[in-house]
Amino acid sequence: MSMLSINEIIPKTNSGKGRAAALCGGFLISFDSVFIRTAGISGADTVFLFGLFSAISMAILIQLTDKRGFIRTLKEAGWPLILSSLLIVGSSSTFIMSIRNTSVANTVFILSARPILTALAAWLFMHEKTSKALWMSIFGLITGIYIVVSGSLTNGNIMGDGYALCAVSCVSMNGAVWRKYSDMSRLAVVGTGGFFLAIVMFFQSDPTHIPLDSWLIMGAMGIASAPIGRVMNALSSRYIPSSEMATLTLISTVLAPIWALCFFNEHPPVTTLCGRLVIFISIGSYLFLTRPKLSRAKVSHDR
Repeated sequence: MSMLSINEIIPKTNSGKGRAAALCGGFLISFDSVFIRTAGISGADTVFLFGLFSAISMAILIQLTDKRGFIRTLKEAGWPLILSSLLIVGSSSTFIMSIRNTSVANTVFILSARPILTALAAWLFMHEKTSKALWMSIFGLITGIYIVVSGSLTNGNIMGDGYALCAVSCVSMNGAVWRKYSDMSRLAVVGTGGFFLAIVMFFQSDPTHIPLDSWLIMGAMGIASAPIGRVMNALSSRYIPSSEMATLTLISTVLAPIWALCFFNEHPPVTTLCGRLVIFISIGSYLFLTRPKLSRAKVSHDR
């Protein structure tokens, strides 16, 4: 009965699977700021632990789930794996540094520019068309971002906002790479990116002085929440355009400030709440306008 219920929940169409993966990935990633703030360690230590645990968890998953094995999976991915992993290094490190240097609301709403930059990258490098419904949604996102920025940027730090801008640029370019090389192992990408992060940050961090509770907190983030969320985002790009994937994962920008309020009592201004509502409506409207015509298909099948 339980397996039947799970099968009923899983979408049957490719677009449905891609949207579900993007939304679930965005939900998991929305908790990143909670782990980062709760760990209470420096930015370099945070990035190092995140990369270390991501590399370990993804290597184990590849070995258990991919019949090719860990080494062969990496070899077959080739240079696109290296490119995508380096972009993950850029996006993950600057995202974490942004959370450490400005408000959660500022970081996640600057990241809301992702679908615009992703659509641009996909158009430039892949000549991928963007639907009118998606452009309408992006317009709504721009409106929501403007509302938020007008009331919240003054409360942030310019360095933190700069890190967020670097993060969204790397994430957007990676979305186009994932779409172009759809057969590339998503587990390998996240794991290799984590490995590079750990190597780069090892010389800037001090692991021997990191408290045990910080190791445990970052372990929970690096082993479960963050890498799985990023794998689901990458997986969604196999089924839906990269610009659509980037738009749907913006659910994290709606949820992250809510978690900041619940866990850290970080109160966003009214303008932030209004902007968040506009973004949520934009995403919901896009899903509604582009939903599969299931009822029509069912009638045709019954006949």
